[in-house]
Amino acid sequence: MGPWRCLLLLPLLAPALRAQQQQFMEYVERRISLLEERISQWHDQSSRYSTELRDFKNQVLGMLEAAEKEREAMRAEAESAAVRVDRLEREVDYLETQNPAPPCVEVDETLMDKQVATAKQRKNEKYTKLTDCGDTIASVRAMKILKRFGSASGLWTKDAAGSSEKIYVFDGTANDTVYVFPRMREFTLFSATRKAARIKLPYPWVGTGHLVYDGHLYYIRQQGPSFQVIKFNLANKTVVDSSVFPAEEQIPVFGLSPSTYIEVSADEEGLWAIYATKEDEKNMCLAKLDPASLDIEQMWDTPCPRENAEGAFVVCGALHVVYNTRLPSRARVQCVFDVSGTLAPEDASLVYFPKRYGSHASLKYSPRERQIYAWDDGYQIIYRMEMKKKLEV
Repeated sequence: MGPWRCLLLLPLLAPALRAQQQQFMEYVERRISLLEERISQWHDQSSRYSTELRDFKNQVLGMLEAAEKEREAMRAEAESAAVRVDRLEREVDYLETQNPAPPCVEVDETLMDKQVATAKQRKNEKYTKLTDCGDTIASVRAMKILKRFGSASGLWTKDAAGSSEKIYVFDGTANDTVYVFPRMREFTLFSATRKAARIKLPYPWVGTGHLVYDGHLYYIRQQGPSFQVIKFNLANKTVVDSSVFPAEEQIPVFGLSPSTYIEVSADEEGLWAIYATKEDEKNMCLAKLDPASLDIEQMWDTPCPRENAEGAFVVCGALHVVYNTRLPSRARVQCVFDVSGTLAPEDASLVYFPKRYGSHASLKYSPRERQIYAWDDGYQIIYRMEMKKKLEV
C-alpha cells in the first residue's frame, strides 16, 4: 500500500485511537481511585487501632497502679499481722509459763499403795553417779533451722562422745543406709547426697532411736516380736556386738512416734535406753546401758506417760520427755525423772521449744555441745540449751 493510501486511512483510525486512549485513562483513574480509597480505609483503621491501643495501654497502666497500691496495702497488713502474731505468741508463752500444765503423773487411788511400795523399795536402789554433772536444762537458748532433707521422719546427729565433726543422717524409719557428711558445712550447703559417704548396715533399722557414740553406731533391729540393740563399728564397718533387749511385749515408747520402740540416748553419764512395755503401758521405762557389753546395769519405772509424747532425751542422769498433741502445736518438756534423786520434779524447768513445722521425729542430745539435734517434718534443726544447776533435794 502506498503512502497516499495511509494518509487516506488516518482520518478513519483517529476516532478509534482516541476512544482507546479515553478508555485506558478511565481505567487508570478507576484504579487510582480504588487505591486512594483503600489507603484512606487503612489510615482510618490505623488511626482507630492506635486510639484503641492507647486506651488499652492507659487502662492497663491504671490497673497496674491499682494493683501496686493493693499490694502495698496487703504487705502493710501482713507486716502488721506478723507483729500481732509475734506479740500473741509471746503472751501465750507468758501465760503458759505462769499457768504450767498439770502434773504428768495421774493419781489413781487404787494404785497408790502399790506405787508407794515400789517407790520405797527403789529408794534402796538409787543410781550412783559416775560424774559430777549437776546441771539441768533451764530453757532453749537458740534455734537454728539448717535445711530440709529426706522424709518426714528420721534423725541426724554427731558422735555424742568423740571429737569427730562428721554428720550422720538416718532417713526414714526403716532403712539400711546411713549418710555420712564430713562436716556440718557439706551437710548444710548441698541438698543432694553426692557429698556424703554411704554406710550400708548388715541389718535394717527400725524407728528413730539410734545413736552414734564413741566411734560406734548403736541402732535398733526388729526380729519378730523382739528387738535387738546392734553395736556397729563405724571405722571397720563390722558388727561388734548385739543383744536382745530384755523386755517382754514392748510397745511404742512415744505416743506420737509409733515406729520407735527403743530410744537410745547419751548424756554425761553414758548410754541409756528409753522403752515401754504392756505391763505398764501408760508410762515409760528407763534403763542404763553398758556401752561395752550392751548389758542392762539398772532399770527404772518412770512416772512419765507415753500419751502425746513425741521424744525424750537424758541430761545429767535425768530423763526429759517432750510432749505435743496430734495436731501440731508448741512442744514442751513436761515430765522430768532424775534417777539420782538430786532434782525434785517441782524444781524442773518447764522448757518450751520454739514454733515448728509439725512434730519431732527425733531429739538427740549432745552432751559435749549442750545442744539437741532435732528432726521435724523433714527439717533438720539445732536447739542450743541454756543450763542451770540442780537444786539438791
